[in-house]
Amino acid sequence: MDVSRHYNAVQEFVDRHIDRGLSDKPAFIDAQRALTYGELADATRRMAYVIAAFDIRPEARIALLMLDSVDWPVAFWGAIRAGVVPVAINTLLTVHHYEYMLADSRAQGLFVSAALLPVVEPCLGKLPHLKHVIVVGDPVPGRPAFGELLARANDEFETADTCPDEVAFWLYSSGSTGNPKGTRHIHTSPMFTADTYGRQVLGIRPDDICFSAAKLFFAYGLGNSMSMPMSVGATSVLLPERPTPASVFTVLKEHQPTLFFGVPTLYAALLADPECCPENGSRRLRRFRDLVFVESTRPYHPSDCYGT
Repeated sequence: MDVSRHYNAVQEFVDRHIDRGLSDKPAFIDAQRALTYGELADATRRMAYVIAAFDIRPEARIALLMLDSVDWPVAFWGAIRAGVVPVAINTLLTVHHYEYMLADSRAQGLFVSAALLPVVEPCLGKLPHLKHVIVVGDPVPGRPAFGELLARANDEFETADTCPDEVAFWLYSSGSTGNPKGTRHIHTSPMFTADTYGRQVLGIRPDDICFSAAKLFFAYGLGNSMSMPMSVGATSVLLPERPTPASVFTVLKEHQPTLFFGVPTLYAALLADPECCPENGSRRLRRFRDLVFVESTRPYHPSDCYGT
């Protein structure tokens, strides 16, 4: 991977595919809608415009407390396009954890799914650095709505002139040895991991359809659903709800992914489920390459795929 001194990851993961003629190719699919690479590029420019309109400057942080949907990559890559640092937050925590992470990151904006707002709302008035709370999904009275802001935003935005070793995003650790740690990832990190593992080990291809039980806020899920498939212009299916056997079977049957990422305990739960049969799986998952997992020795719980 050869990069110049001026490098913004959004240009390689999003804009490059427009230049390759993939504007009409689906990038992300969730239970409600699909988003092509062209629509993603447009939406990330609008997202960057929204961030700038809120006077959130480059290198500042915004927090993403969002369920996995096509809005998640829009918010993430839109922030990176603006030179602002998105902080991905686990959606299964308590208000105490959220207060700590929002204070620790000094996030100036919070983009939160409507279903998660009641959990985090009690701490919002205690955070002096937090200036804006934007609700994603169903509108909430008194709060700016993500969809409405994007619809009104300008679709022209000059991508921030960032550097290869500049911080692009944060992920928080699980906190098993104390408070969760905000780990910084630079602009070149996603493509290096996508190349060394996604391309060289998995052999991921543009025609792949990826489905990860691990969520986007988790490093494993971020690579599975975003950096690896986007590195080659593939498609990802996103599941907002918890990855139970029933919900996983639904995705496998409906979308027929070619790459499925889980943990061993999830595979065990799937095999033990009475609904585990060829009719409820993906006919396109035929090779060992298609099933990817990380090590786990505990009995399966849906939170295994959340990095908790």
